[in-house]
Amino acid sequence: MSEACVIVDSTDPAIFRISLNRPQKRNALSVELMEQLSAEVVDAASDARRLVLILRGEGPAFCAGLDLQEASNPATTERSARALAELYKAICLSPLVTIAAAHGAAFGGGVGLLAACDLVVASDDLRVGFPEVRRGLVAALVTALLRRQVPERVLREWIVTGSTISADDVLRHGLVNRVVSQDRLSGEVDTLAAHVLQGAPLAIARTKSLLDNLSSRPIETDIGYCLKYHLEARSDAEAAEGIAAFLEKREPRWTSTSSVESGPRPTSSPSNPPPPAR
Repeated sequence: MSEACVIVDSTDPAIFRISLNRPQKRNALSVELMEQLSAEVVDAASDARRLVLILRGEGPAFCAGLDLQEASNPATTERSARALAELYKAICLSPLVTIAAAHGAAFGGGVGLLAACDLVVASDDLRVGFPEVRRGLVAALVTALLRRQVPERVLREWIVTGSTISADDVLRHGLVNRVVSQDRLSGEVDTLAAHVLQGAPLAIARTKSLLDNLSSRPIETDIGYCLKYHLEARSDAEAAEGIAAFLEKREPRWTSTSSVESGPRPTSSPSNPPPPAR
């Protein structure tokens, strides 16, 4: 029997702890992991005594992003993309206060997990990266979350250049709430959770709903729209070449006609754009 992709600790009736448990793959987001994690996030809110959900990763990294070995299989593209979108929605819409404890590295879809959480405590060894464009992919679903937290000029640089950013820089630009030494990470998260527990559960849930509704569009709408971009990119010849190059440990061979097999290079946004801002 294979080991569970997520580990749950519900011994504290007020705090639900979830750990990504694929340390040998740097907690890369396989379909199985994403679906298990989504189910646990939803289940966490079923107990009225709970107020906080803490998300962390086992091993040397928080989350390396999508499992590219799996992503290279066209048969799983649709399921994987929708699993990622549903996971982000489950975290964003949870009535619990979600806190990420981030260490080591968070890349691509792993950054999305941080951005989906209400609060993020990072250890000083954290590195955040956006390698999607170097794999022929688009950081679409992650962007739906990041654009609410990071200045657009900064976000453009990060996702267009495929940058890797230090813990101090992501703190400066608002992606994380605080940075602490590695040995203080767990304690700082527990301290933050203790502060949250002083609040009233219904008031906190209403506050979270208020903050989402004050945005120009609901997060569900933005994620649904960005899913179209995510799927288009993953079905393109560029993605096939970029992922193959990564798995074969070589430089990708981009060509000006790399998108011909999948149709013309997009000149406009996907159909069904989100409604105007409220």
